[in-house]
Amino acid sequence: MTSRGAGTAFSRRNYRLSTESEKPKLTGIVNSKLLMTICTASSPSADGIQPATAYRKPLTFQNLQEHLDKLLAEDSGAEDSRDQVLEGRLGPSTVVLDHTSGFEGLLLVDDDLLGVIGHSNFGSIRATTCVYKGKWIYEVLISSQGLMQIGWCTLNCRFNQEEGVGDTPDSYAYDGNRVRKWNVTTTNYGKSWAAGDIVSCLIDLDEGTIAFCLNGVSLGTAFDNITRGAGMAYFPAISLSFKESVAFNFGSRPLRYPVEGYRPLQDPPSVDLVKAHKLLGYLKNVIHIGIDVLEGKLVEKDTSTWQLQGEPTVLITLTHIFNHFAPLMCKVYLVDDVLMHFLLSILERGGAVEAHPLIQQLLDLMWLLMEDYEVHECLKQLLMSLLRAYRFSPIIPDLGLQIHYLRLTIAVLKHEKSRKYLLNNVLFDVLRSVVFFYIKSPLRVEEAGLQELIPTTWWPNRFTKEGKESKEVKEESAEERLRRRAYDRGCQRLKKRIEVVEELQVQILKLLLSNKDRGGGEASRYIFLNKFRRFLQENASNRGNLTVLCPPEYMVCFLHRLISTLRCYWDGHKAKAPAALSSEEAYVPPQLFYNGKVDYFDLQRLGGLLSHLKKTLKDDLALKANILIDPAELQAVTMDDLDEDEESATSTAQRPVAALAIGGALARPSWLSSPTLGRANRFLSTAAVSLMNPRRPLGTLEKMKARTLSVEQRTEDDKGSHGNEGLLLGRPPEEPEQSITENSLLEILDGIVMMYNLSVHQQLGKMVGVSDDVNEYALALKDTEEKISRCPKRRRDIYEELVKSQKVFSEKLNHLSRRLAWINVTIYSKEKMQDIYWLLQVCIRTIEHGDRTGSLFAFMPEFYLSVAMNSYSALKNYFSPVHSMEELPGYEETLTRLAAILAKHFADSRIVGTDIRDSLMQALASYVCYPHSLRAVERIPEEQRISMMRNLLAPYEQRPWAQTNWILVRLWRGCGFGYRYTRLPHLLKTKPEDANLPSLQKPCPSTLLQQHMADLLRSDCDMAPSFLNSVLNQLNWAFSEFVGMIQEIQQAAERLERNFVDSRQLKVCATCFDLSVSLLRVLEMTVTLAPEIFLDWSRPSSELLLRRLAQLLNQVLNRVTAERNLFDRVVNLRLPGLESVDHYPILVAVTGILVRLLMDTDFQGAKRATAVLLADPCFQLRSIQYLLGHAEPSALAAMPPSADKRHFSLHTYTDYISLEELAKVEQMLNHLSEESKQAAASTLPTSEEDLCPICYAHPISAIFRPCSHKSCKACINQHLMNNKDCFFCKATITGVDDFIKPVSS
Repeated sequence: MTSRGAGTAFSRRNYRLSTESEKPKLTGIVNSKLLMTICTASSPSADGIQPATAYRKPLTFQNLQEHLDKLLAEDSGAEDSRDQVLEGRLGPSTVVLDHTSGFEGLLLVDDDLLGVIGHSNFGSIRATTCVYKGKWIYEVLISSQGLMQIGWCTLNCRFNQEEGVGDTPDSYAYDGNRVRKWNVTTTNYGKSWAAGDIVSCLIDLDEGTIAFCLNGVSLGTAFDNITRGAGMAYFPAISLSFKESVAFNFGSRPLRYPVEGYRPLQDPPSVDLVKAHKLLGYLKNVIHIGIDVLEGKLVEKDTSTWQLQGEPTVLITLTHIFNHFAPLMCKVYLVDDVLMHFLLSILERGGAVEAHPLIQQLLDLMWLLMEDYEVHECLKQLLMSLLRAYRFSPIIPDLGLQIHYLRLTIAVLKHEKSRKYLLNNVLFDVLRSVVFFYIKSPLRVEEAGLQELIPTTWWPNRFTKEGKESKEVKEESAEERLRRRAYDRGCQRLKKRIEVVEELQVQILKLLLSNKDRGGGEASRYIFLNKFRRFLQENASNRGNLTVLCPPEYMVCFLHRLISTLRCYWDGHKAKAPAALSSEEAYVPPQLFYNGKVDYFDLQRLGGLLSHLKKTLKDDLALKANILIDPAELQAVTMDDLDEDEESATSTAQRPVAALAIGGALARPSWLSSPTLGRANRFLSTAAVSLMNPRRPLGTLEKMKARTLSVEQRTEDDKGSHGNEGLLLGRPPEEPEQSITENSLLEILDGIVMMYNLSVHQQLGKMVGVSDDVNEYALALKDTEEKISRCPKRRRDIYEELVKSQKVFSEKLNHLSRRLAWINVTIYSKEKMQDIYWLLQVCIRTIEHGDRTGSLFAFMPEFYLSVAMNSYSALKNYFSPVHSMEELPGYEETLTRLAAILAKHFADSRIVGTDIRDSLMQALASYVCYPHSLRAVERIPEEQRISMMRNLLAPYEQRPWAQTNWILVRLWRGCGFGYRYTRLPHLLKTKPEDANLPSLQKPCPSTLLQQHMADLLRSDCDMAPSFLNSVLNQLNWAFSEFVGMIQEIQQAAERLERNFVDSRQLKVCATCFDLSVSLLRVLEMTVTLAPEIFLDWSRPSSELLLRRLAQLLNQVLNRVTAERNLFDRVVNLRLPGLESVDHYPILVAVTGILVRLLMDTDFQGAKRATAVLLADPCFQLRSIQYLLGHAEPSALAAMPPSADKRHFSLHTYTDYISLEELAKVEQMLNHLSEESKQAAASTLPTSEEDLCPICYAHPISAIFRPCSHKSCKACINQHLMNNKDCFFCKATITGVDDFIKPVSS
């Protein structure tokens, strides 16, 4: 090799030989001594200096190369024997998976042909080399813990999608998922495996046995007397199900757990290994030994202060050493076994990484004395080894292994040139470097040492029977208090250990985000930004392809480390530029969303598609942001989208048939479970034995059109001197001119918000399941203990079974409580909660700034609003078991600002996406459910509150009205008639022991918002009729649908050939019932707050509204209260899914409306309401009597006596209905009884000619102008709401007059 070091110019002062006449001989001797000392031993002696050995000729610069060659050739005799075929093994010396003919099914194989992922029901693959004699071993890294069978098979074994390794006579396998061994039949064997475990597969063909080890621990002999003899040779083989993955090590890397007497299938590079260790020894000697020029003797040097300067002897010697060492460092085995261990040994002395500059000096040497391609390959293999070691090393209590590998990663990345190369070419491109920021959760608590770290377990006893509210918190016993405190101390010990790892991960990100590099070229931060943006694009553009997505558990850890790093740099900039904002005031300026400098891929904007917004808002962009949109540019964007589609189709057409048969998704590398953590894969299919190219043809994903700034622009803008240029181009007039921070940090902040939206929120919700499991097992344990205490002594068998159950539950709780401690520290700690809270505040400030820009707010990506809502939900629901949101600084103000955003934007015309509008509505509905957040809504400015209520009272037609109605109901819950319950009362009576009863939120009505609603309905004469008519229309629809559904359910239940009902049908039925109840409650709310809308007939439409209301109330009462009717029969079926359907919820709502109209109003209003109610032809006094349990006499006479028959009565629900309310119902019944008697006595018989020809229920009372046709007022008023044409002649009606029949003579 021609070293570039030979052509490097060195200063004469450092590298000239001494020319003083008195020292020439002495210096020459010393240099020879140094050469001889370096090259006579592989490592220094204990005292640091080794005596030089006598040579036949002195060692000089001229014969140094010859001497090194001679030393390295001493062990080369073994090289010839290595090429010979080893006895007992057949096949290539380099052992890989047989990707040409030795597989069955659909598989993804890594480019190194050692990692495999299943993509079919049960795919199988074997290796290229077999053994027939001797003792052999290979290792398998378990990347996913699903269904797999690992072992050995012969060439004659034939596998398919149902039968794999171990299912045929001459194949043997171990299955750690089901903890069994397989050879045609199966028996229990071994232990269960988990992701990250190493399975060692051993075969002894001399004794005829097969055994397995798990993480170096022998599981015992699995099979003996295996078939041997002529023609019998065994291949390593595996069968695995869909998405399961492993990585094989046949000897290409050092075995993690070697077994004495067993050889790996692939021989280690013994000769190269010896050479590498020798050369490493020479290198260590150079570092340890120096020359004292003044005294002319060799001295031992401190390695921590060694630098590449001084005597030419050192430099020339290193050049010759690296001439041999460099080619060896391109080999995986040697990098893993020699270089990585050497570098780790340097850091073993402890202290900060900065205290070991030797690694930096060695990297300088590598870049100086090795060819570029050699350094590149060496660094790539080194990082890959570190990543694998970090990800799959077993977890020990102090996390020492993970800390060790992270420290070396930091040391390597501290070297600027190495860092830039790795960022440009390896991190994010070849490796999945996000793994470095992940802290895996231990699946085996025992092996992770958590039993020693947390010896005492504890779990909260926060459970009561469903349906029974706990009036007082149970006092904690002294024993429980001691256990909890001991558990908390253990959690704190665990937290301190994990914080060390997290700090190292943050240090890695600080290096990657450094923009103070001393060398030339683009700074590390901007290289990282490009890679980070592409990483986000891959995860945003492939939401349906799980194999490409970064696992969400990795995303969570990456997000928190990135937030910590960003805030550190942000506040560092604030310290240098006091005018900038601190990280506590961080936000993303609105111009990033429309100036085109940041690419948001195809993510939806609030106002719709970006191309549509550019066309419709181009004038606003020009006026407010001084951004001109060229029509030709819009046309170019459209054509560019078409070109991308064509190119995508072309690249698809070029793929092999086998890949197309499975779908394009399989062509992507698998993020989900790649065993080697690399990114390139090959696709194998037995459908057409074909191999995909290692890299997919460049498609739309790779052609990322990142609309980012050039290096020159970004560097200049980041200095802060051009705040209105580059990334911040197009500042709107509403945006302050104040500098925020460095532009690159704004782009990272934007990416962090996008990351949370992609998968972090879902993962936070998923991990809460562990806490739920703890509560379930704790409840089961408590029930078991209660049963043990009640168990009769004579029933010994029952007692023993209960004790067994108690033991199982206790062991499970001990395991889960320790695992929960780990999750609480890594995911739900106070620091993590503060990160999510900070992200919530960033989104709120960003939305507020964007809202001020007017129409340009439509350019904001939807995910900012989504993250604001979801992060609040996470803080409220996911962190609450451990930490309270109320502990956070500025909690009340943040709640109020978020409430203002929800109140303003749920009906914002600038937001067009139906999904995001629904999400805003749901978030507002959730907000008004809880007292603390409802008070935040009440704290927003009055103008915004009134605007919110006006939007809620808009007509229900042509919009999703159900959520709006729920919001109004929640504002009323707690004020309505019998509407203070938190559990459905009828269920507590029928099934009080049921633990799965649906629960409702505790009532928290808002009198302030109710008052706003009343004021709006009173003051706006058009709003009240339109709103109430829409409510009545929806009530008519919902209740009619409900009645139709229960008819179908009843018919299905009565048919003999079909005794079941579709669950979806039951769900729709229950939903219609719940909607009917909620609409009735909104009507009750309106009647209570503004009764004049119905009873003041001087207002337009009041009489019509009252008549419509009375008509619907009578229909509901008649349907629900009729004896032995359809409603009764369906309720008595007690079908699962219809728990909420019962008499109480709907009858109490109707009763509330009637009481408000008839009892709680003035005399005139009650008189009008009574007259309208009694005048309705559907009115039946029997329905009112039913409410109080007064059965109709005729019905009682017709019914056979039954002790089980219970009549509904409000008197049986005194826990939920007050005595005052019951008294009003009694008064109402008496009032209606008297009025109905008087009405019946005074009503004169009406001839058929005098009845309304439309409804035939009311007398004619209105005459139309100009056609003079007649009807009752109710019919014509309802008709005129939607149509102005006459019923009969279709003439346009210009007016309606009262009609009074003339008195006949």
